[in-house]
Amino acid sequence: MAIMNFGGVDENVVTRAEFPLEKAREVLANDVIAVIGYGVQGPGQSLNLRDNGFNVIVGQRKDSKSWDKAVEDGWVPGETLFDIEEACEKATIIEYLLSDAGQISVWPKVKKHLTAGKALYFSHGFGITYSDRTGIVPPADVDVILVAPKGSGTSLRRLFVEGRGLNSSYAIYQDATGKAYERVIALGIGVGSGYLFETTFKKEVYSDLTGERGTLMGAIQGIFAAQYQVLRENGHTPSEAFNETVEELSQSLMPLISENGMDWMYANCSTTAQRGALDWWKKFRDATLPVFNELYESVKTGNEAQISIDSNSQPDYREKLNAELKEMRESEIWQTGETVRKLRPERN
Repeated sequence: MAIMNFGGVDENVVTRAEFPLEKAREVLANDVIAVIGYGVQGPGQSLNLRDNGFNVIVGQRKDSKSWDKAVEDGWVPGETLFDIEEACEKATIIEYLLSDAGQISVWPKVKKHLTAGKALYFSHGFGITYSDRTGIVPPADVDVILVAPKGSGTSLRRLFVEGRGLNSSYAIYQDATGKAYERVIALGIGVGSGYLFETTFKKEVYSDLTGERGTLMGAIQGIFAAQYQVLRENGHTPSEAFNETVEELSQSLMPLISENGMDWMYANCSTTAQRGALDWWKKFRDATLPVFNELYESVKTGNEAQISIDSNSQPDYREKLNAELKEMRESEIWQTGETVRKLRPERN
């Protein structure tokens, strides 16, 4: 572990240089890693572990689309692909990567296979942090650890295939064996992390739920919708409104921010754009700060967790979700986006 300075604050981080893949393989040489769930994070993490040379199997409910997807990805029923309980029984490390609602419903089956010395791994602090609501309370004689990639499983896999990595946080909730630290870092390296930074289960879920509802998804969609609406109401065409709201940001400006920071992006725009952005960004900060404070408090009190549990546990949850996504997909802004994407020049 190294101490690195981020904006004047020291944090504990682990890099691939100090904990190389070879060391990770040595640490987990005698372990069987069962990835439970093949939905959002499961495919990326399991495939990266497999390609990195770890002994990994997948546990998934049979006769499901995810089971079929696992078979398509090369997992072999009866050899590397099993029913959830059979995979948990075979494993020494159980990566519990079902959805939060799925974790609650399957927990009794998983818990009975958590024998002494095993490790229970999460990529989200939800189940443990809100255990009074989820009922997920691990036995005292197993390691409970977390590696949370800062992105989707699709991005984790894509960057791995490109020879890159996705940064992840790590946490230890329970160290029953004295090996929890080496285990969690080895797994973080194995799934394809760029570097690992230290957190806790509680801080991970608080920041994650805030981010998803905020700048990563909820807030950005709200800002897109508001600006697009203003432009359209003032006579701008759908193409112009979309390009000025979404396309320029995603295709031109966000890569510059990723490359070298916000000031670098500003420096590569016109002086008129710079002046306007510098004049207006604090107004947007001040306007949205009360909303973010309200959001964080809702996360901290467990209100957001309860809303998710109640909603995602309903039998018609999937149908209602798809209806809401359909409404977004069929809105003018994103129908315009579909056309714009088709008009992007092809790479040679």
